[in-house]
Amino acid sequence: MVTNVVKYGLRKARLFFLPKLPVPALKDTLDMYMRCMSHLVTEEQFKKTENIVKQFGAPGGVGELLQNKLVERRENKVYEYWLNDMYLNNRLALPVNSSPAMVFPQQNFRAPIDSLRHICMCMCVCVCVCRRALPMDYARGQLAGTPLCMEQYYRLFTSYRLPGPERDTLVAQESTVMPEPEHIIVACKNQFFVLDVVINFRRLNERDLLTQLEKIVKMAESEEEQLAPIGLLTSDGRTEWAESRSVLMRESTNRDSLDMIERCLCLVCLDDSSGPDMTDTTRAMLMLHGGGLAKNGGNRWYDKPMQFVVGSDGCCGVVCEHSPFEGIVLVIGSPSKLVRAASVSELPAPRRLRWKCTPEIHKLLASAADKLQRSEFTINLDMNVYKFCDYGKELIKKQKMSPDAYIQVALQLAYYRCHGRPVPTYESASTRRFQQGRVDNIRSATPEALAFVKAMTDGKLTTKKMEKLRGAITAQTKYTILAITGMAIDNHLLGLREIAHELKTEKPEIFKDEVYLISNQFILSTSQVPTTVEMFCCYGPVVPNGYGACYNPQSDHIIFCVSSFRESPQTCSAKFVKVLVQGLLDMRDLCNRLYTADRNLLSKLKKKKKKKKKGQFLVSQRM
Repeated sequence: MVTNVVKYGLRKARLFFLPKLPVPALKDTLDMYMRCMSHLVTEEQFKKTENIVKQFGAPGGVGELLQNKLVERRENKVYEYWLNDMYLNNRLALPVNSSPAMVFPQQNFRAPIDSLRHICMCMCVCVCVCRRALPMDYARGQLAGTPLCMEQYYRLFTSYRLPGPERDTLVAQESTVMPEPEHIIVACKNQFFVLDVVINFRRLNERDLLTQLEKIVKMAESEEEQLAPIGLLTSDGRTEWAESRSVLMRESTNRDSLDMIERCLCLVCLDDSSGPDMTDTTRAMLMLHGGGLAKNGGNRWYDKPMQFVVGSDGCCGVVCEHSPFEGIVLVIGSPSKLVRAASVSELPAPRRLRWKCTPEIHKLLASAADKLQRSEFTINLDMNVYKFCDYGKELIKKQKMSPDAYIQVALQLAYYRCHGRPVPTYESASTRRFQQGRVDNIRSATPEALAFVKAMTDGKLTTKKMEKLRGAITAQTKYTILAITGMAIDNHLLGLREIAHELKTEKPEIFKDEVYLISNQFILSTSQVPTTVEMFCCYGPVVPNGYGACYNPQSDHIIFCVSSFRESPQTCSAKFVKVLVQGLLDMRDLCNRLYTADRNLLSKLKKKKKKKKKGQFLVSQRM
């Protein structure tokens, strides 16, 4: 109890050391909003929006009233607005649509025991995070060295997304009185088992964990005790899953099993082999949806924030329920020191979770299985993982450019070459420099990016291409700094909209306007998740006719993961990747041409200077 209070106190001290998220000036946000949308809509749409925005921002108008209320309530409301809008109100199924996956390097397990050893290491990291043993994070890249909020780490293993009929609830175990979770749920062959990580007040060491995992594998192979794959229900739409959960809760046996899952530290999914085709693209899709019912689609519980997946064929990664944290916090290095606990002398057998399945539950399971098999998860998702090996971030840095900004401009070029127009683009920007900071949006489709991609696409040889590239990168970098310092527009506009809803006033015209609706249709949804190892993050598009594009820039190469939906006649991941690669090569060649031209010019200037000095020397000799 005392230990818990001390930990909670330290955590709060760390949290309040950071500044609170600012609320930008209303005029700044409205001006930036108009600038962001000026080139993405028709002239007629823009003129109409200009008048609406001017009226909204007028002194003494609706905007000023909402701004003042937002400043008053920002202490506890802005984060709530964002969380509901981004995640909890969404009724789509979590796999592909919401939950990203981190795909680890392919493992070569020589024996079944190797895969269990691998998961033991993951569980030791999990325990370390849960015990709040991580040091303070500091920002890298732009504005490096700033301390970062650690709250997202501590939600990794203490949160649960509870389905609701209209809105989900993010349940967080933050009590200083209640004991911390002391068990993990292991999924194996669509069955769920309780693995206690603390027994008789002692934490299990790696050897004990390995022993318990071996027991679970043997228990799961028993065909006599096979139960229905209840985990399939969590892959359904959120409203459907909420209804199914209420049916499950009618039986006390099911209530007990649900309680054990909802309070666990995390899930460990021991997957069966999924076949010989282990390309990066195949592994990405297996992480996101398990490969459907025929493979490992039922060996999941999508409401838990962390699901460590270890396949017997070496396909490994983490599936994340996104609402408690951002993907970047998953890039956790192994703790430098893991306390070696003594072995527990008597290990009780792990417990199989039991389910009482009525005919109604079997019908719900059949429906969920059918949707999983034929929906966007297994058929519709068009995934393409590509390792671009011609150069990486080091070459970009030599050009005195930000690698992230450079890649974002390349994505703009790729989309423009594929579709002939710019579109609203989302790039996640961390706001962890502030208390409870999560993300805001870097709007990468800038007017400067459009000027560059047009210059690269019109076929004309122009010396201004390099100037336009630098202009696009500068604009992208400036917006990035605005976003990470809490001065971007998306969270601010959302807060104003939700304050109006809370006050029960008529929805302001700015939020009913067609341009505002277009501005939130992110046809390009992008994210940088940099790591020092060969792993990558993947997720699905956020709109039916869009792309998801995640990338991991390494020193000499870049890993891209591009997704779209096959149903859309407008998108094709393979084509997008092909055009993206060509654009990256064209941008390199442009930089090289300028570099060569600069060197030639420098050489000529040196020769001219040398010749001039020689002439001056001869004149002095004659004198």
